[in-house]
Amino acid sequence: MKNIRILSIVMIIFVAFFISACSSDNGDVEGYNKITAEEAKGIIDTEDNIIILDVRTQEEFDEGHIENAVLLPNTEISQRIEEVIPDKDSKILVYCRSGNRSKSASMEMIEMGYMNVYDFGGIIDWDYDIVK
Repeated sequence: MKNIRILSIVMIIFVAFFISACSSDNGDVEGYNKITAEEAKGIIDTEDNIIILDVRTQEEFDEGHIENAVLLPNTEISQRIEEVIPDKDSKILVYCRSGNRSKSASMEMIEMGYMNVYDFGGIIDWDYDIVK
């Protein structure tokens, strides 16, 4: 009887571990959406009225950016996002250099009430054309 109880506890721990290991890490904000560069490219190629938001610095943007991207450095999100993107229902694809700033900026926008924010990480993972 004791062995069955121990086995049951081990199985419960295993299942709990498995479930938590398989869940996606979408940050600390409900509604945060992490997508791949490939998924972002598919959206860009097939959907209208999307906003591609580059949250790097002006200097980084000038070195090369995704076509039609709007520059708004992540340090200015809280002060200027409502001026740059007034419609909080807009579909916004966010990127930076490596993915850290895009995640932070995306979560900040979601906390400010933006509903369709998709972080696709860094331009270093973008295997498509850029504007120089």
